[in-house]
Amino acid sequence: MSFAWHEIRDHLMHSSSNLHFQRSFDAVRRGQAALAPFRDPATLLDGLHRTPGDPARKNLILAALVGAAQGDGPTSDCALTMLLLALWPGLDAIRRRSIWRRLGTADEVASDVLARMTEAVRGLDLGRVNWIAATVLRNVERDMIRARQRDTARDSLASDIDTDEVADSGDNGIGAAGYARLNGAVRKLLGDDALLVIRVAIEGFSQAEVAGGLGLTEAAARKRYQRAMHKLRDALDENA
Repeated sequence: MSFAWHEIRDHLMHSSSNLHFQRSFDAVRRGQAALAPFRDPATLLDGLHRTPGDPARKNLILAALVGAAQGDGPTSDCALTMLLLALWPGLDAIRRRSIWRRLGTADEVASDVLARMTEAVRGLDLGRVNWIAATVLRNVERDMIRARQRDTARDSLASDIDTDEVADSGDNGIGAAGYARLNGAVRKLLGDDALLVIRVAIEGFSQAEVAGGLGLTEAAARKRYQRAMHKLRDALDENA
């Protein structure tokens, strides 16, 4: 069952108002000094969305939420929900532009925006990013456009291939659910290097492109990629 974009936001807002979420929010506040002044999610969102405001202070708040979202457990989910709501105006703008660019149906675009937002937050290197909102939103939109460009290029190439040669290949894509399972499995094994490996080995980005998105130098990305692939090979050898 699909949900309208505004219904997704309404659901997130409703979830953020229940007692269980408030307890998780309190735990996040205790671990992040920048969030201490805000007694509940609504107060925090009001502080982030209020205009005018101190951009540097808002950036510190977003950085604190990213740090919490990169952890584990309920506090991570709570922080990620807060980030989605905090950056919703920007995500909505990306959704509208993506539909205009015909990157997919409305439901496909909405799902892709949310999935890539989650990836961008989980893989963000806080030590190399100056402005959280601008970086995350730019990465989400850029990756959606590049993914569409790759799909278009593959479709164009496939149109010139004899269909009998690929009829038995069974390679019809893994879909959104399969991608989510793959991302989860690789993340368990590789941790923060999972996104780097998926972007390079599966999605077809160059190491230089991924390095820029993750705030790494190309040399650092190359070293981390080599290390991660070695770890993958060892895991496959163990299970062989």
